Amino acid sequence: MTASNYSLKVNRDLLDPNFESYRLSLDAIPTYNIELDAAVEEVKLKDTQYTLEHMRAFGMYNYLHLDPWYEDSVYFVDCKGRVLNLTVTLDTALGKPREVYRVDVESSQCEDRLCASLSLTSATWAALSDGSGRLYLLRTGKRGDSSHMKWEPLFNEDLGEPFTILHSVSHVQAGVHSMEVLLLRVQKDPEETKGSGYSVSLEWITVANTKKNDSQEKKYEVKKRRVLRGKSVPHYAALEPKGKGLMLASEKPFVFTHVDGRPVEQPEPEPMEVEKTDPIYFWQQTTEDVTLCVRMPEGITKEGVQFRLTADNMTIGVQGFPPLLEGQLFASVDPEASAWIIKNDKSLEVTLQKRGEGPMWPELVMGDKRGEYVMSDEQAALIHERLTHLTSEDLNGNPDRDKPPCNSQELEDCDGFPEDSFSLTHFDEQSLKPTQVVNLGSHQYLFTVDANPSEMPCLCLRHDVDALVWQPRPDQPGNMWEHIATFNALGYVQASKRDKKFATCAPNFSYASLCECLRRAFIYRQPSPVETVLFNRKQGRQVGQVAKQQVASLDSDKPILGFRATNERLYILTSSNLFVLKVNNN
Repeated sequence: MTASNYSLKVNRDLLDPNFESYRLSLDAIPTYNIELDAAVEEVKLKDTQYTLEHMRAFGMYNYLHLDPWYEDSVYFVDCKGRVLNLTVTLDTALGKPREVYRVDVESSQCEDRLCASLSLTSATWAALSDGSGRLYLLRTGKRGDSSHMKWEPLFNEDLGEPFTILHSVSHVQAGVHSMEVLLLRVQKDPEETKGSGYSVSLEWITVANTKKNDSQEKKYEVKKRRVLRGKSVPHYAALEPKGKGLMLASEKPFVFTHVDGRPVEQPEPEPMEVEKTDPIYFWQQTTEDVTLCVRMPEGITKEGVQFRLTADNMTIGVQGFPPLLEGQLFASVDPEASAWIIKNDKSLEVTLQKRGEGPMWPELVMGDKRGEYVMSDEQAALIHERLTHLTSEDLNGNPDRDKPPCNSQELEDCDGFPEDSFSLTHFDEQSLKPTQVVNLGSHQYLFTVDANPSEMPCLCLRHDVDALVWQPRPDQPGNMWEHIATFNALGYVQASKRDKKFATCAPNFSYASLCECLRRAFIYRQPSPVETVLFNRKQGRQVGQVAKQQVASLDSDKPILGFRATNERLYILTSSNLFVLKVNNN
């Protein structure tokens, strides 16, 4: 079974081409400050943990955890090994964080110790790592604000080298309760001689309770261990709700290497095709229309052509044979104003009228790579003219402008794109093979957010200047990633924040927020109507909408270690304080 390449389908109804900008609002954000009894220990990277992957995995770890099942409830682990919870009902009466579990700090000391990590598995279970290689699965009971139950460890095992927990899910099938946990390690790799000397390992563990023969007592035990390896720490990694698959977004590919300690047979690499196949069609475009030329059998007549066109789909072929070209068009066209003719008895020329004048299409049929784009002479001349000053032999090709020439060494990090192999992959649990792969190319990863706890976490990607939120739908192979929300211009805005550490958004998408390493947080609200609403009849839209931007500055000089958003509040953790910012009044 080979993986099918897939393109993310943008829902254009969720885009706002008329968005202008965020307006800075000076409205104060009520901020409440809780001083912690004991510090949150930031585990510093050792000298041996010098790679970018160590920094990504452990140096940028978010020490604060949001409970997606219960509103305004956050967790963190302090230096005494206490798992502490703060649940907010009234901002003006914030209590002290409450201890729900404690790990033995003495026994968890080891040379390569990492920060403790927590994953809230379900409404009644949690997975915890002490940072030294031990995994605890804890029955929490219902974690509402009225519940003061202590968590009960029903599984506690040393799983080898230290790890952090990326994700976990819980499910019951045929009376057997299973928990799937995804662990991340950055390990020394003797085969990695050219690079950093390290590779990234993901371990997917299934723990289940099964009856013992001699008693009715059920015991939780490891049932299956699967290991994937890759060269980069994934930006996004999550298990399907019933453990039937895994999704990863990473800059380098991952492959399953071991199951229960046994190596997985790797398929032989397919020989590279030296022969380059000729394109089956050529196409060009203007802002108004698209012209496409498809090769046909010589001597083709009008009756032999199979052609179907709707606003969004097109099929071209020869009667009685499978279609030559079929699929969803990049954008809508007007079928009534489109036409085709046969040229030289051996090709079909099709003219498609774009539904609206607008941006140029990057591809004709979504996901089809068998065509070749031909630029018109006019377009080539225009692009050449625009680029002349960059390719001039003089250092400053246009001395009339006082701007210095572009120097690639002065480019900001935000101007560079991840490598082309940056991809989003769905792996099947049975076959351990990728079933669908999306090449994310220039779509920079921004953050992950739990919008609905019964579904997989969403991922937010940059598309052009906007930030688009995608909800994985593993049970819909035809539409496995659904575009469910947009933050206008956030892709552009966040690129200018040099000191950005964390980014997130409210589960109801009412606002997005970024924070720096120290002190400052930025809040970007969705457009909302102003008091005097004006209606533009021509465009059929309200003009009285303004998107507000706010800046919060914390009364602290300590680095921000944790950052989470709920629909009403923003929670920011430092080593000594937990700040609660009231963003929305619901």
